[in-house]
Amino acid sequence: MTAEDRSIELIRAAAQAAADKLAHDIIAYDVSDVLSITDAFLLASAPNDRQVKSIVDEIEERLLKELGAKPVRREGDRDARWVLLDYVDIVVHVQHSEERVFYALERLWKDCPEIELPADAVATRGKGAEYARGQEEASDLDGGLS
Repeated sequence: MTAEDRSIELIRAAAQAAADKLAHDIIAYDVSDVLSITDAFLLASAPNDRQVKSIVDEIEERLLKELGAKPVRREGDRDARWVLLDYVDIVVHVQHSEERVFYALERLWKDCPEIELPADAVATRGKGAEYARGQEEASDLDGGLS
């Protein structure tokens, strides 16, 4: 069994929305063969809580406006470290970069097929590590100036 066309449509729209709000490391998995509760997962991350919220809001707004889809559940808003949007057919995880590294959801789903995403979303791969390196370099420079 593979993800339904509607699920793929939702995933791609959500991935594009996340990319438009500068999410990092966007990836989607077809989990329909291993889970009966949903067809696909979208994973994205951001370096701070404010951006996590912005990405989640954009995904929710875009899916409603373009595809008439509303999440049945939204969790993690208060802390904005890991926000989950459950659309039944798909589940969107937007995580703070630190949570993304710690929980490493990609390891859990690596045996599931990846879903092809828009070019803008694919281009975000590796941006989280790039951002972290930039932060380390900036910190090193600040340390040298003190």
